Amino acid sequence: MTQSPTERWFPEWKLTTADRVAPDERLPWPQTAIAGFQHVVAMFGSTVLAPIIMGFDPNVAVLFSGIGTLIFFLVVGGRVPSYLGSSFSFIAVVIAASAYAGSGPNLNIGTALGGIIAAGALYLLIGLVVMKAGYRWIETLMPPVVTGGIVAAIGLNLAPIAVKGVSATGFDSTAGIVTIVAVGLAAVYAPGMLRRIPVLIGGFAGYLFYAVGAGAFGAGKPIDFSGIAAAPWFGAPTFTAPTFELGAMALIAPVAIILVAENLGHIKAIGAMTGRNLDPYVGRAFVGDGIATILSGFCGGTGVTTYAENMGVMAVTRIYSTLVFVVAALFAILLGFSPKFGALILTIPGPVIGGLSIVIFGLITATAGRIWVENKVDFSETKNLITTAAAVIAGAGDLTLHLGGFTLGGIGTATFGAIALYALLNRKAAAQPTEAPHPAE
Repeated sequence: MTQSPTERWFPEWKLTTADRVAPDERLPWPQTAIAGFQHVVAMFGSTVLAPIIMGFDPNVAVLFSGIGTLIFFLVVGGRVPSYLGSSFSFIAVVIAASAYAGSGPNLNIGTALGGIIAAGALYLLIGLVVMKAGYRWIETLMPPVVTGGIVAAIGLNLAPIAVKGVSATGFDSTAGIVTIVAVGLAAVYAPGMLRRIPVLIGGFAGYLFYAVGAGAFGAGKPIDFSGIAAAPWFGAPTFTAPTFELGAMALIAPVAIILVAENLGHIKAIGAMTGRNLDPYVGRAFVGDGIATILSGFCGGTGVTTYAENMGVMAVTRIYSTLVFVVAALFAILLGFSPKFGALILTIPGPVIGGLSIVIFGLITATAGRIWVENKVDFSETKNLITTAAAVIAGAGDLTLHLGGFTLGGIGTATFGAIALYALLNRKAAAQPTEAPHPAE
């Protein structure tokens, strides 16, 4: 389905004060600003956490989440309400490609950036194909059983990294557990909008616990706040140029397949929430996300994707105006140009990051179960069972294949393996002719 030749690229946003605001409507500007800031808060925890785990500059990541959101808005013509934030799907492959030690700046960030750009380019190419041919072929190539298997493999592949982050000392383990419990309590019991930002609340609780334990009781290394005082309020972040290495590009590029499945699911969900058919904009959404990821990679930022956290805010507030995300993007860009903000983020203790990582990576894995349940995947079918089993173990065990001059890591092996194995095992079902109806007696 394509855009009507007579349809304007951008809608004409109509002013409204109703409780439910459609994508092509807008609230008065003061309310729009408040709603936009609310989305920044919702995306903040995950968008900042991902670059820290990979050793990237959080200021650059936040800056390009804002710029990427504006690019997405322009490409989809303001038709799809969505925010682009740091994608967790890149974490495992970036750490593997750059041999990141797990703390401090990533010294091989340029190698990872080249791979992120490759993923963005593949994502962009898929988007152009979808604009021409539609997206049904994606659902055929990656049915829910395959998508769920790949998602589970990513989450399990990351598990050792998260556990290592809280295992150095007994106090570190305690701080990590406090963080995990606080996230859970906030997600279940926090009132109203606070329930939409459990990562922020849990991180704050873990931060306070660690600060008190380390500073007042000497249980750990005290937090160093000197960087905050020395950092200016406004200034350009530290940009980094990419380097292009075939092995790293081959390792990271397959993440585009995950982003496609993720973005398609998000657009379907947003369409259901808004009561709008957003299918004509799927290809453009992929293109916008791909361009945003490429630009972010060229400047030192993470790969980006549409964010479920912001979808949750829309579901709660019933405000779907796409202009809200323009405001949110501008807030994020402003934060990106504040070195003091970046210095504050870098004071987050490692065990707190580890605790948050356990929750986030666990949620990625659990999402696989949700995909299978919601799509009623039948695991009594052998093809589904074997495809899932092979993908999950290949990812969890980081099965690495050395193919010619480059290396395919566990995530890539699980991704391509699941797609190829399902296609092979599904041939029997596809080849079976449909039974002809019995003639009437």
